[in-house]
Amino acid sequence: MQDTRIAELVAASAERRRTMVDCQIRTFDVTDQTLLARMIEVPREQFLPPELAAFAYSDASLEIRPGTCAGARRVLPAPLVLARLLQSAGLRPTDKVLDVGSAGGYGAALLAGLCGKVVSLESDRLLHELTRANLDAFGLTDVETVCAPLDAGVPGKAPFDVIVIEGAVETGLEPLLAQLKAGGRLATIARSPDDPTGRAGKAVLYERIIDGSASFRTMFDAPAPVLAEFRRAPEFTFA
Repeated sequence: MQDTRIAELVAASAERRRTMVDCQIRTFDVTDQTLLARMIEVPREQFLPPELAAFAYSDASLEIRPGTCAGARRVLPAPLVLARLLQSAGLRPTDKVLDVGSAGGYGAALLAGLCGKVVSLESDRLLHELTRANLDAFGLTDVETVCAPLDAGVPGKAPFDVIVIEGAVETGLEPLLAQLKAGGRLATIARSPDDPTGRAGKAVLYERIIDGSASFRTMFDAPAPVLAEFRRAPEFTFA
């Protein structure tokens, strides 16, 4: 009876993933067949806290960690936003990728089936431990995990072909851009400075040019809160 129940749960999860891909991801202009297949393979609920598992395949972002004195608030991007961001990065099987702000490891797990080498970066100790445990449980022991400030990157593992930031930024990308190879890409969400809610943004793709500078282009609307390490310091005005 127990084995039958487990089989039913596994089948239900697989069906929910297919529905997510067909009804959310494909309709958001994601056409990369390898990426779509990977999203069907990876059970998102296994990379979430148990209390969020029921919402694994909703089209909304999820607060995986509320803001406390011990750590900054962390919100996972909606699957459709993450999928479009990964597609925009132009991933190749030989790419070495840095996943910034892994927060449980779902994005890193997707990348592990698409690229040659994945390094996961987390600044929050609890989320780093959760990421490592989730990746190990899913058999992805070859994904390297690092606990360090997000805006510092992982210079000891650079250069990278691709860097993906799973959240929005306002400033502080220079150290990460410097860790890209020539021709390397950085995909993230840039917060709109005139947005009073602090959530509206645009997905942007940076490309490092041979001379060390970087060009960028805006791709699509993508709401996301700003990651703490990439938040611009408040400006004070005097009357």
